[in-house]
Amino acid sequence: MAKIAVISDVHGNVTALQAVLADARAAGCTAYWFLGDLFFPGPGAHDLLTILDALPITTYVRGNWENILFATVDGAIDRDDPIDVYATILGHYVWTHLTPSDHHRLRALPMVQRRTVNGLTYQLTHNQLTKNFGHTLMPAQDQAAFDQLAAGPADVFLYGHTHHQLVRQSSAGQLIINPGTVGMPFTQWAAFAKDLRAQYAILTTHDFDAPTVDLRRVAYDAEAELALAQAAQLPYLDLYTAQLHTGVVRTHDRPGLAAATQRHGYQAEFARLCAQFPASGHAQD
Repeated sequence: MAKIAVISDVHGNVTALQAVLADARAAGCTAYWFLGDLFFPGPGAHDLLTILDALPITTYVRGNWENILFATVDGAIDRDDPIDVYATILGHYVWTHLTPSDHHRLRALPMVQRRTVNGLTYQLTHNQLTKNFGHTLMPAQDQAAFDQLAAGPADVFLYGHTHHQLVRQSSAGQLIINPGTVGMPFTQWAAFAKDLRAQYAILTTHDFDAPTVDLRRVAYDAEAELALAQAAQLPYLDLYTAQLHTGVVRTHDRPGLAAATQRHGYQAEFARLCAQFPASGHAQD
């Protein structure tokens, strides 16, 4: 038997991650699997990798926000898109708070990993096998999308990305699990919107039997997290503050992001960063 903490979508939230890991240790977890999206929009960068490295962590797959980080430093952006402007300003913050060794490590992250525990094979992705972005695996989507995820050679399929905890089956009976989000909880249902606790899952494995799944939620100190963000001079701090207080996420709100960029006067900084984009299309690590 093993107890495995499955975590995903930290999104730069150092304090939420620390709270989740304290809960996992208290619950007796002996292994940790991470499903991607470590950065943006919170203040965490190299310190988050240091926290993960202190664990017995055996998997880390690439999330879509790791891809976005590379795009913003390599210049693979739409300079007229407010989302890309926002991501570039934040991406520069993250990149400069990482080491060259971190850069190399993150670029080498795989899209999928598989682990065999107690006779069962577990497949870990951020979203789909070859596409770590999009909405096809949101909880209310068609069964066909989940059957496509479960087409690989595995018994249990773990994915993140949607920020919604989930346990369901494929049409063939395989187990599909989403642990939710450590650092960016949100919901479409207004009655649940006040629950902004960090989310993760604990799997308890059994010999040649389906694991027991414990979907967990952990309170953390949002004000301590915002104090870290302020001390680090995190860009777009007002948007991060509103997110932690209300659960409203602005990362895809083009009008809101355009207004925030204007309000903070980030246009000159964005122009400076664009002028530094590498001609090779690959930032110096």
